[in-house]
This record gives sequence, structure tokens and C-alpha cells, in this order.
Amino acid sequence: LVGDSRCSGRLEVLHNHTWMSVCDAAFDQQDAEVVCRELDCGAPVQVLGAAAFGKGDAHMWTQEIQCRGNESQMHFCPVSSQKHNCSHDDCLWLQCA
Repeated sequence: LVGDSRCSGRLEVLHNHTWMSVCDAAFDQQDAEVVCRELDCGAPVQVLGAAAFGKGDAHMWTQEIQCRGNESQMHFCPVSSQKHNCSHDDCLWLQCA
């Protein structure tokens, strides 16, 4: 999470040695539960899209993450081959407890 604290900010993932901002269309509550748990930050409090707290300058992750909610880390979650048409206006912001 890129932001003011360890447990809130713009979500970025490392893919092929490149940091990528996660598109808000590719993320849901189950995904948020896994990310917050992986970061040892409790439960998700807010999931906001539309670059609510600023746009990133990283590449965009446009594939849909499909966590069931019980995975210990996000990289264990399946990823859909479906891609969303996203721009930096669609960056996801996540706040964990």
C-alpha cells in the first residue's frame, strides 16, 4: 500500500519486477480481506476507486483478481484472463483497520 500509513493507501502489486497500480474494476471485498490480512493490518475498512486519494505513476494492473477471501497472501489468488480498460483515474485505494 502506497500512502500515509502501512495499512492504507493505493494498492500496488509487483509483477515481473515492475510495480503496478491495481485497477478499481479488478478488485472486490474478498480481495481486500486477503490484502489486509497479508499486511497484518486487520480487516478492510474502506475500498475506494476512481483514484480517490491520488493517481499512481506505475503501470496499471488490469486483470481481475479473484480471491475467495481465505487465502493467506494475494499471490495465491487466481487471476482472470479478463482485462479491464483502466487508466490512472481508476487506481484503487484501500484502508485496513
